[in-house]
Amino acid sequence: MSGIFFLLPLAIGLGLVFALLFIRAAKQGQFDDLDDPPERMLRED
Repeated sequence: MSGIFFLLPLAIGLGLVFALLFIRAAKQGQFDDLDDPPERMLRED
């Protein structure tokens, strides 16, 4: 039972950290252009 008091806040904290990192990456434009890079590889030559 004491493990739950340690692991549950740890899991919630890690989830919040990853959610904040995802939001930060989305605001910086990390996911803006998902279609062009695979097509660019085929067009170069």
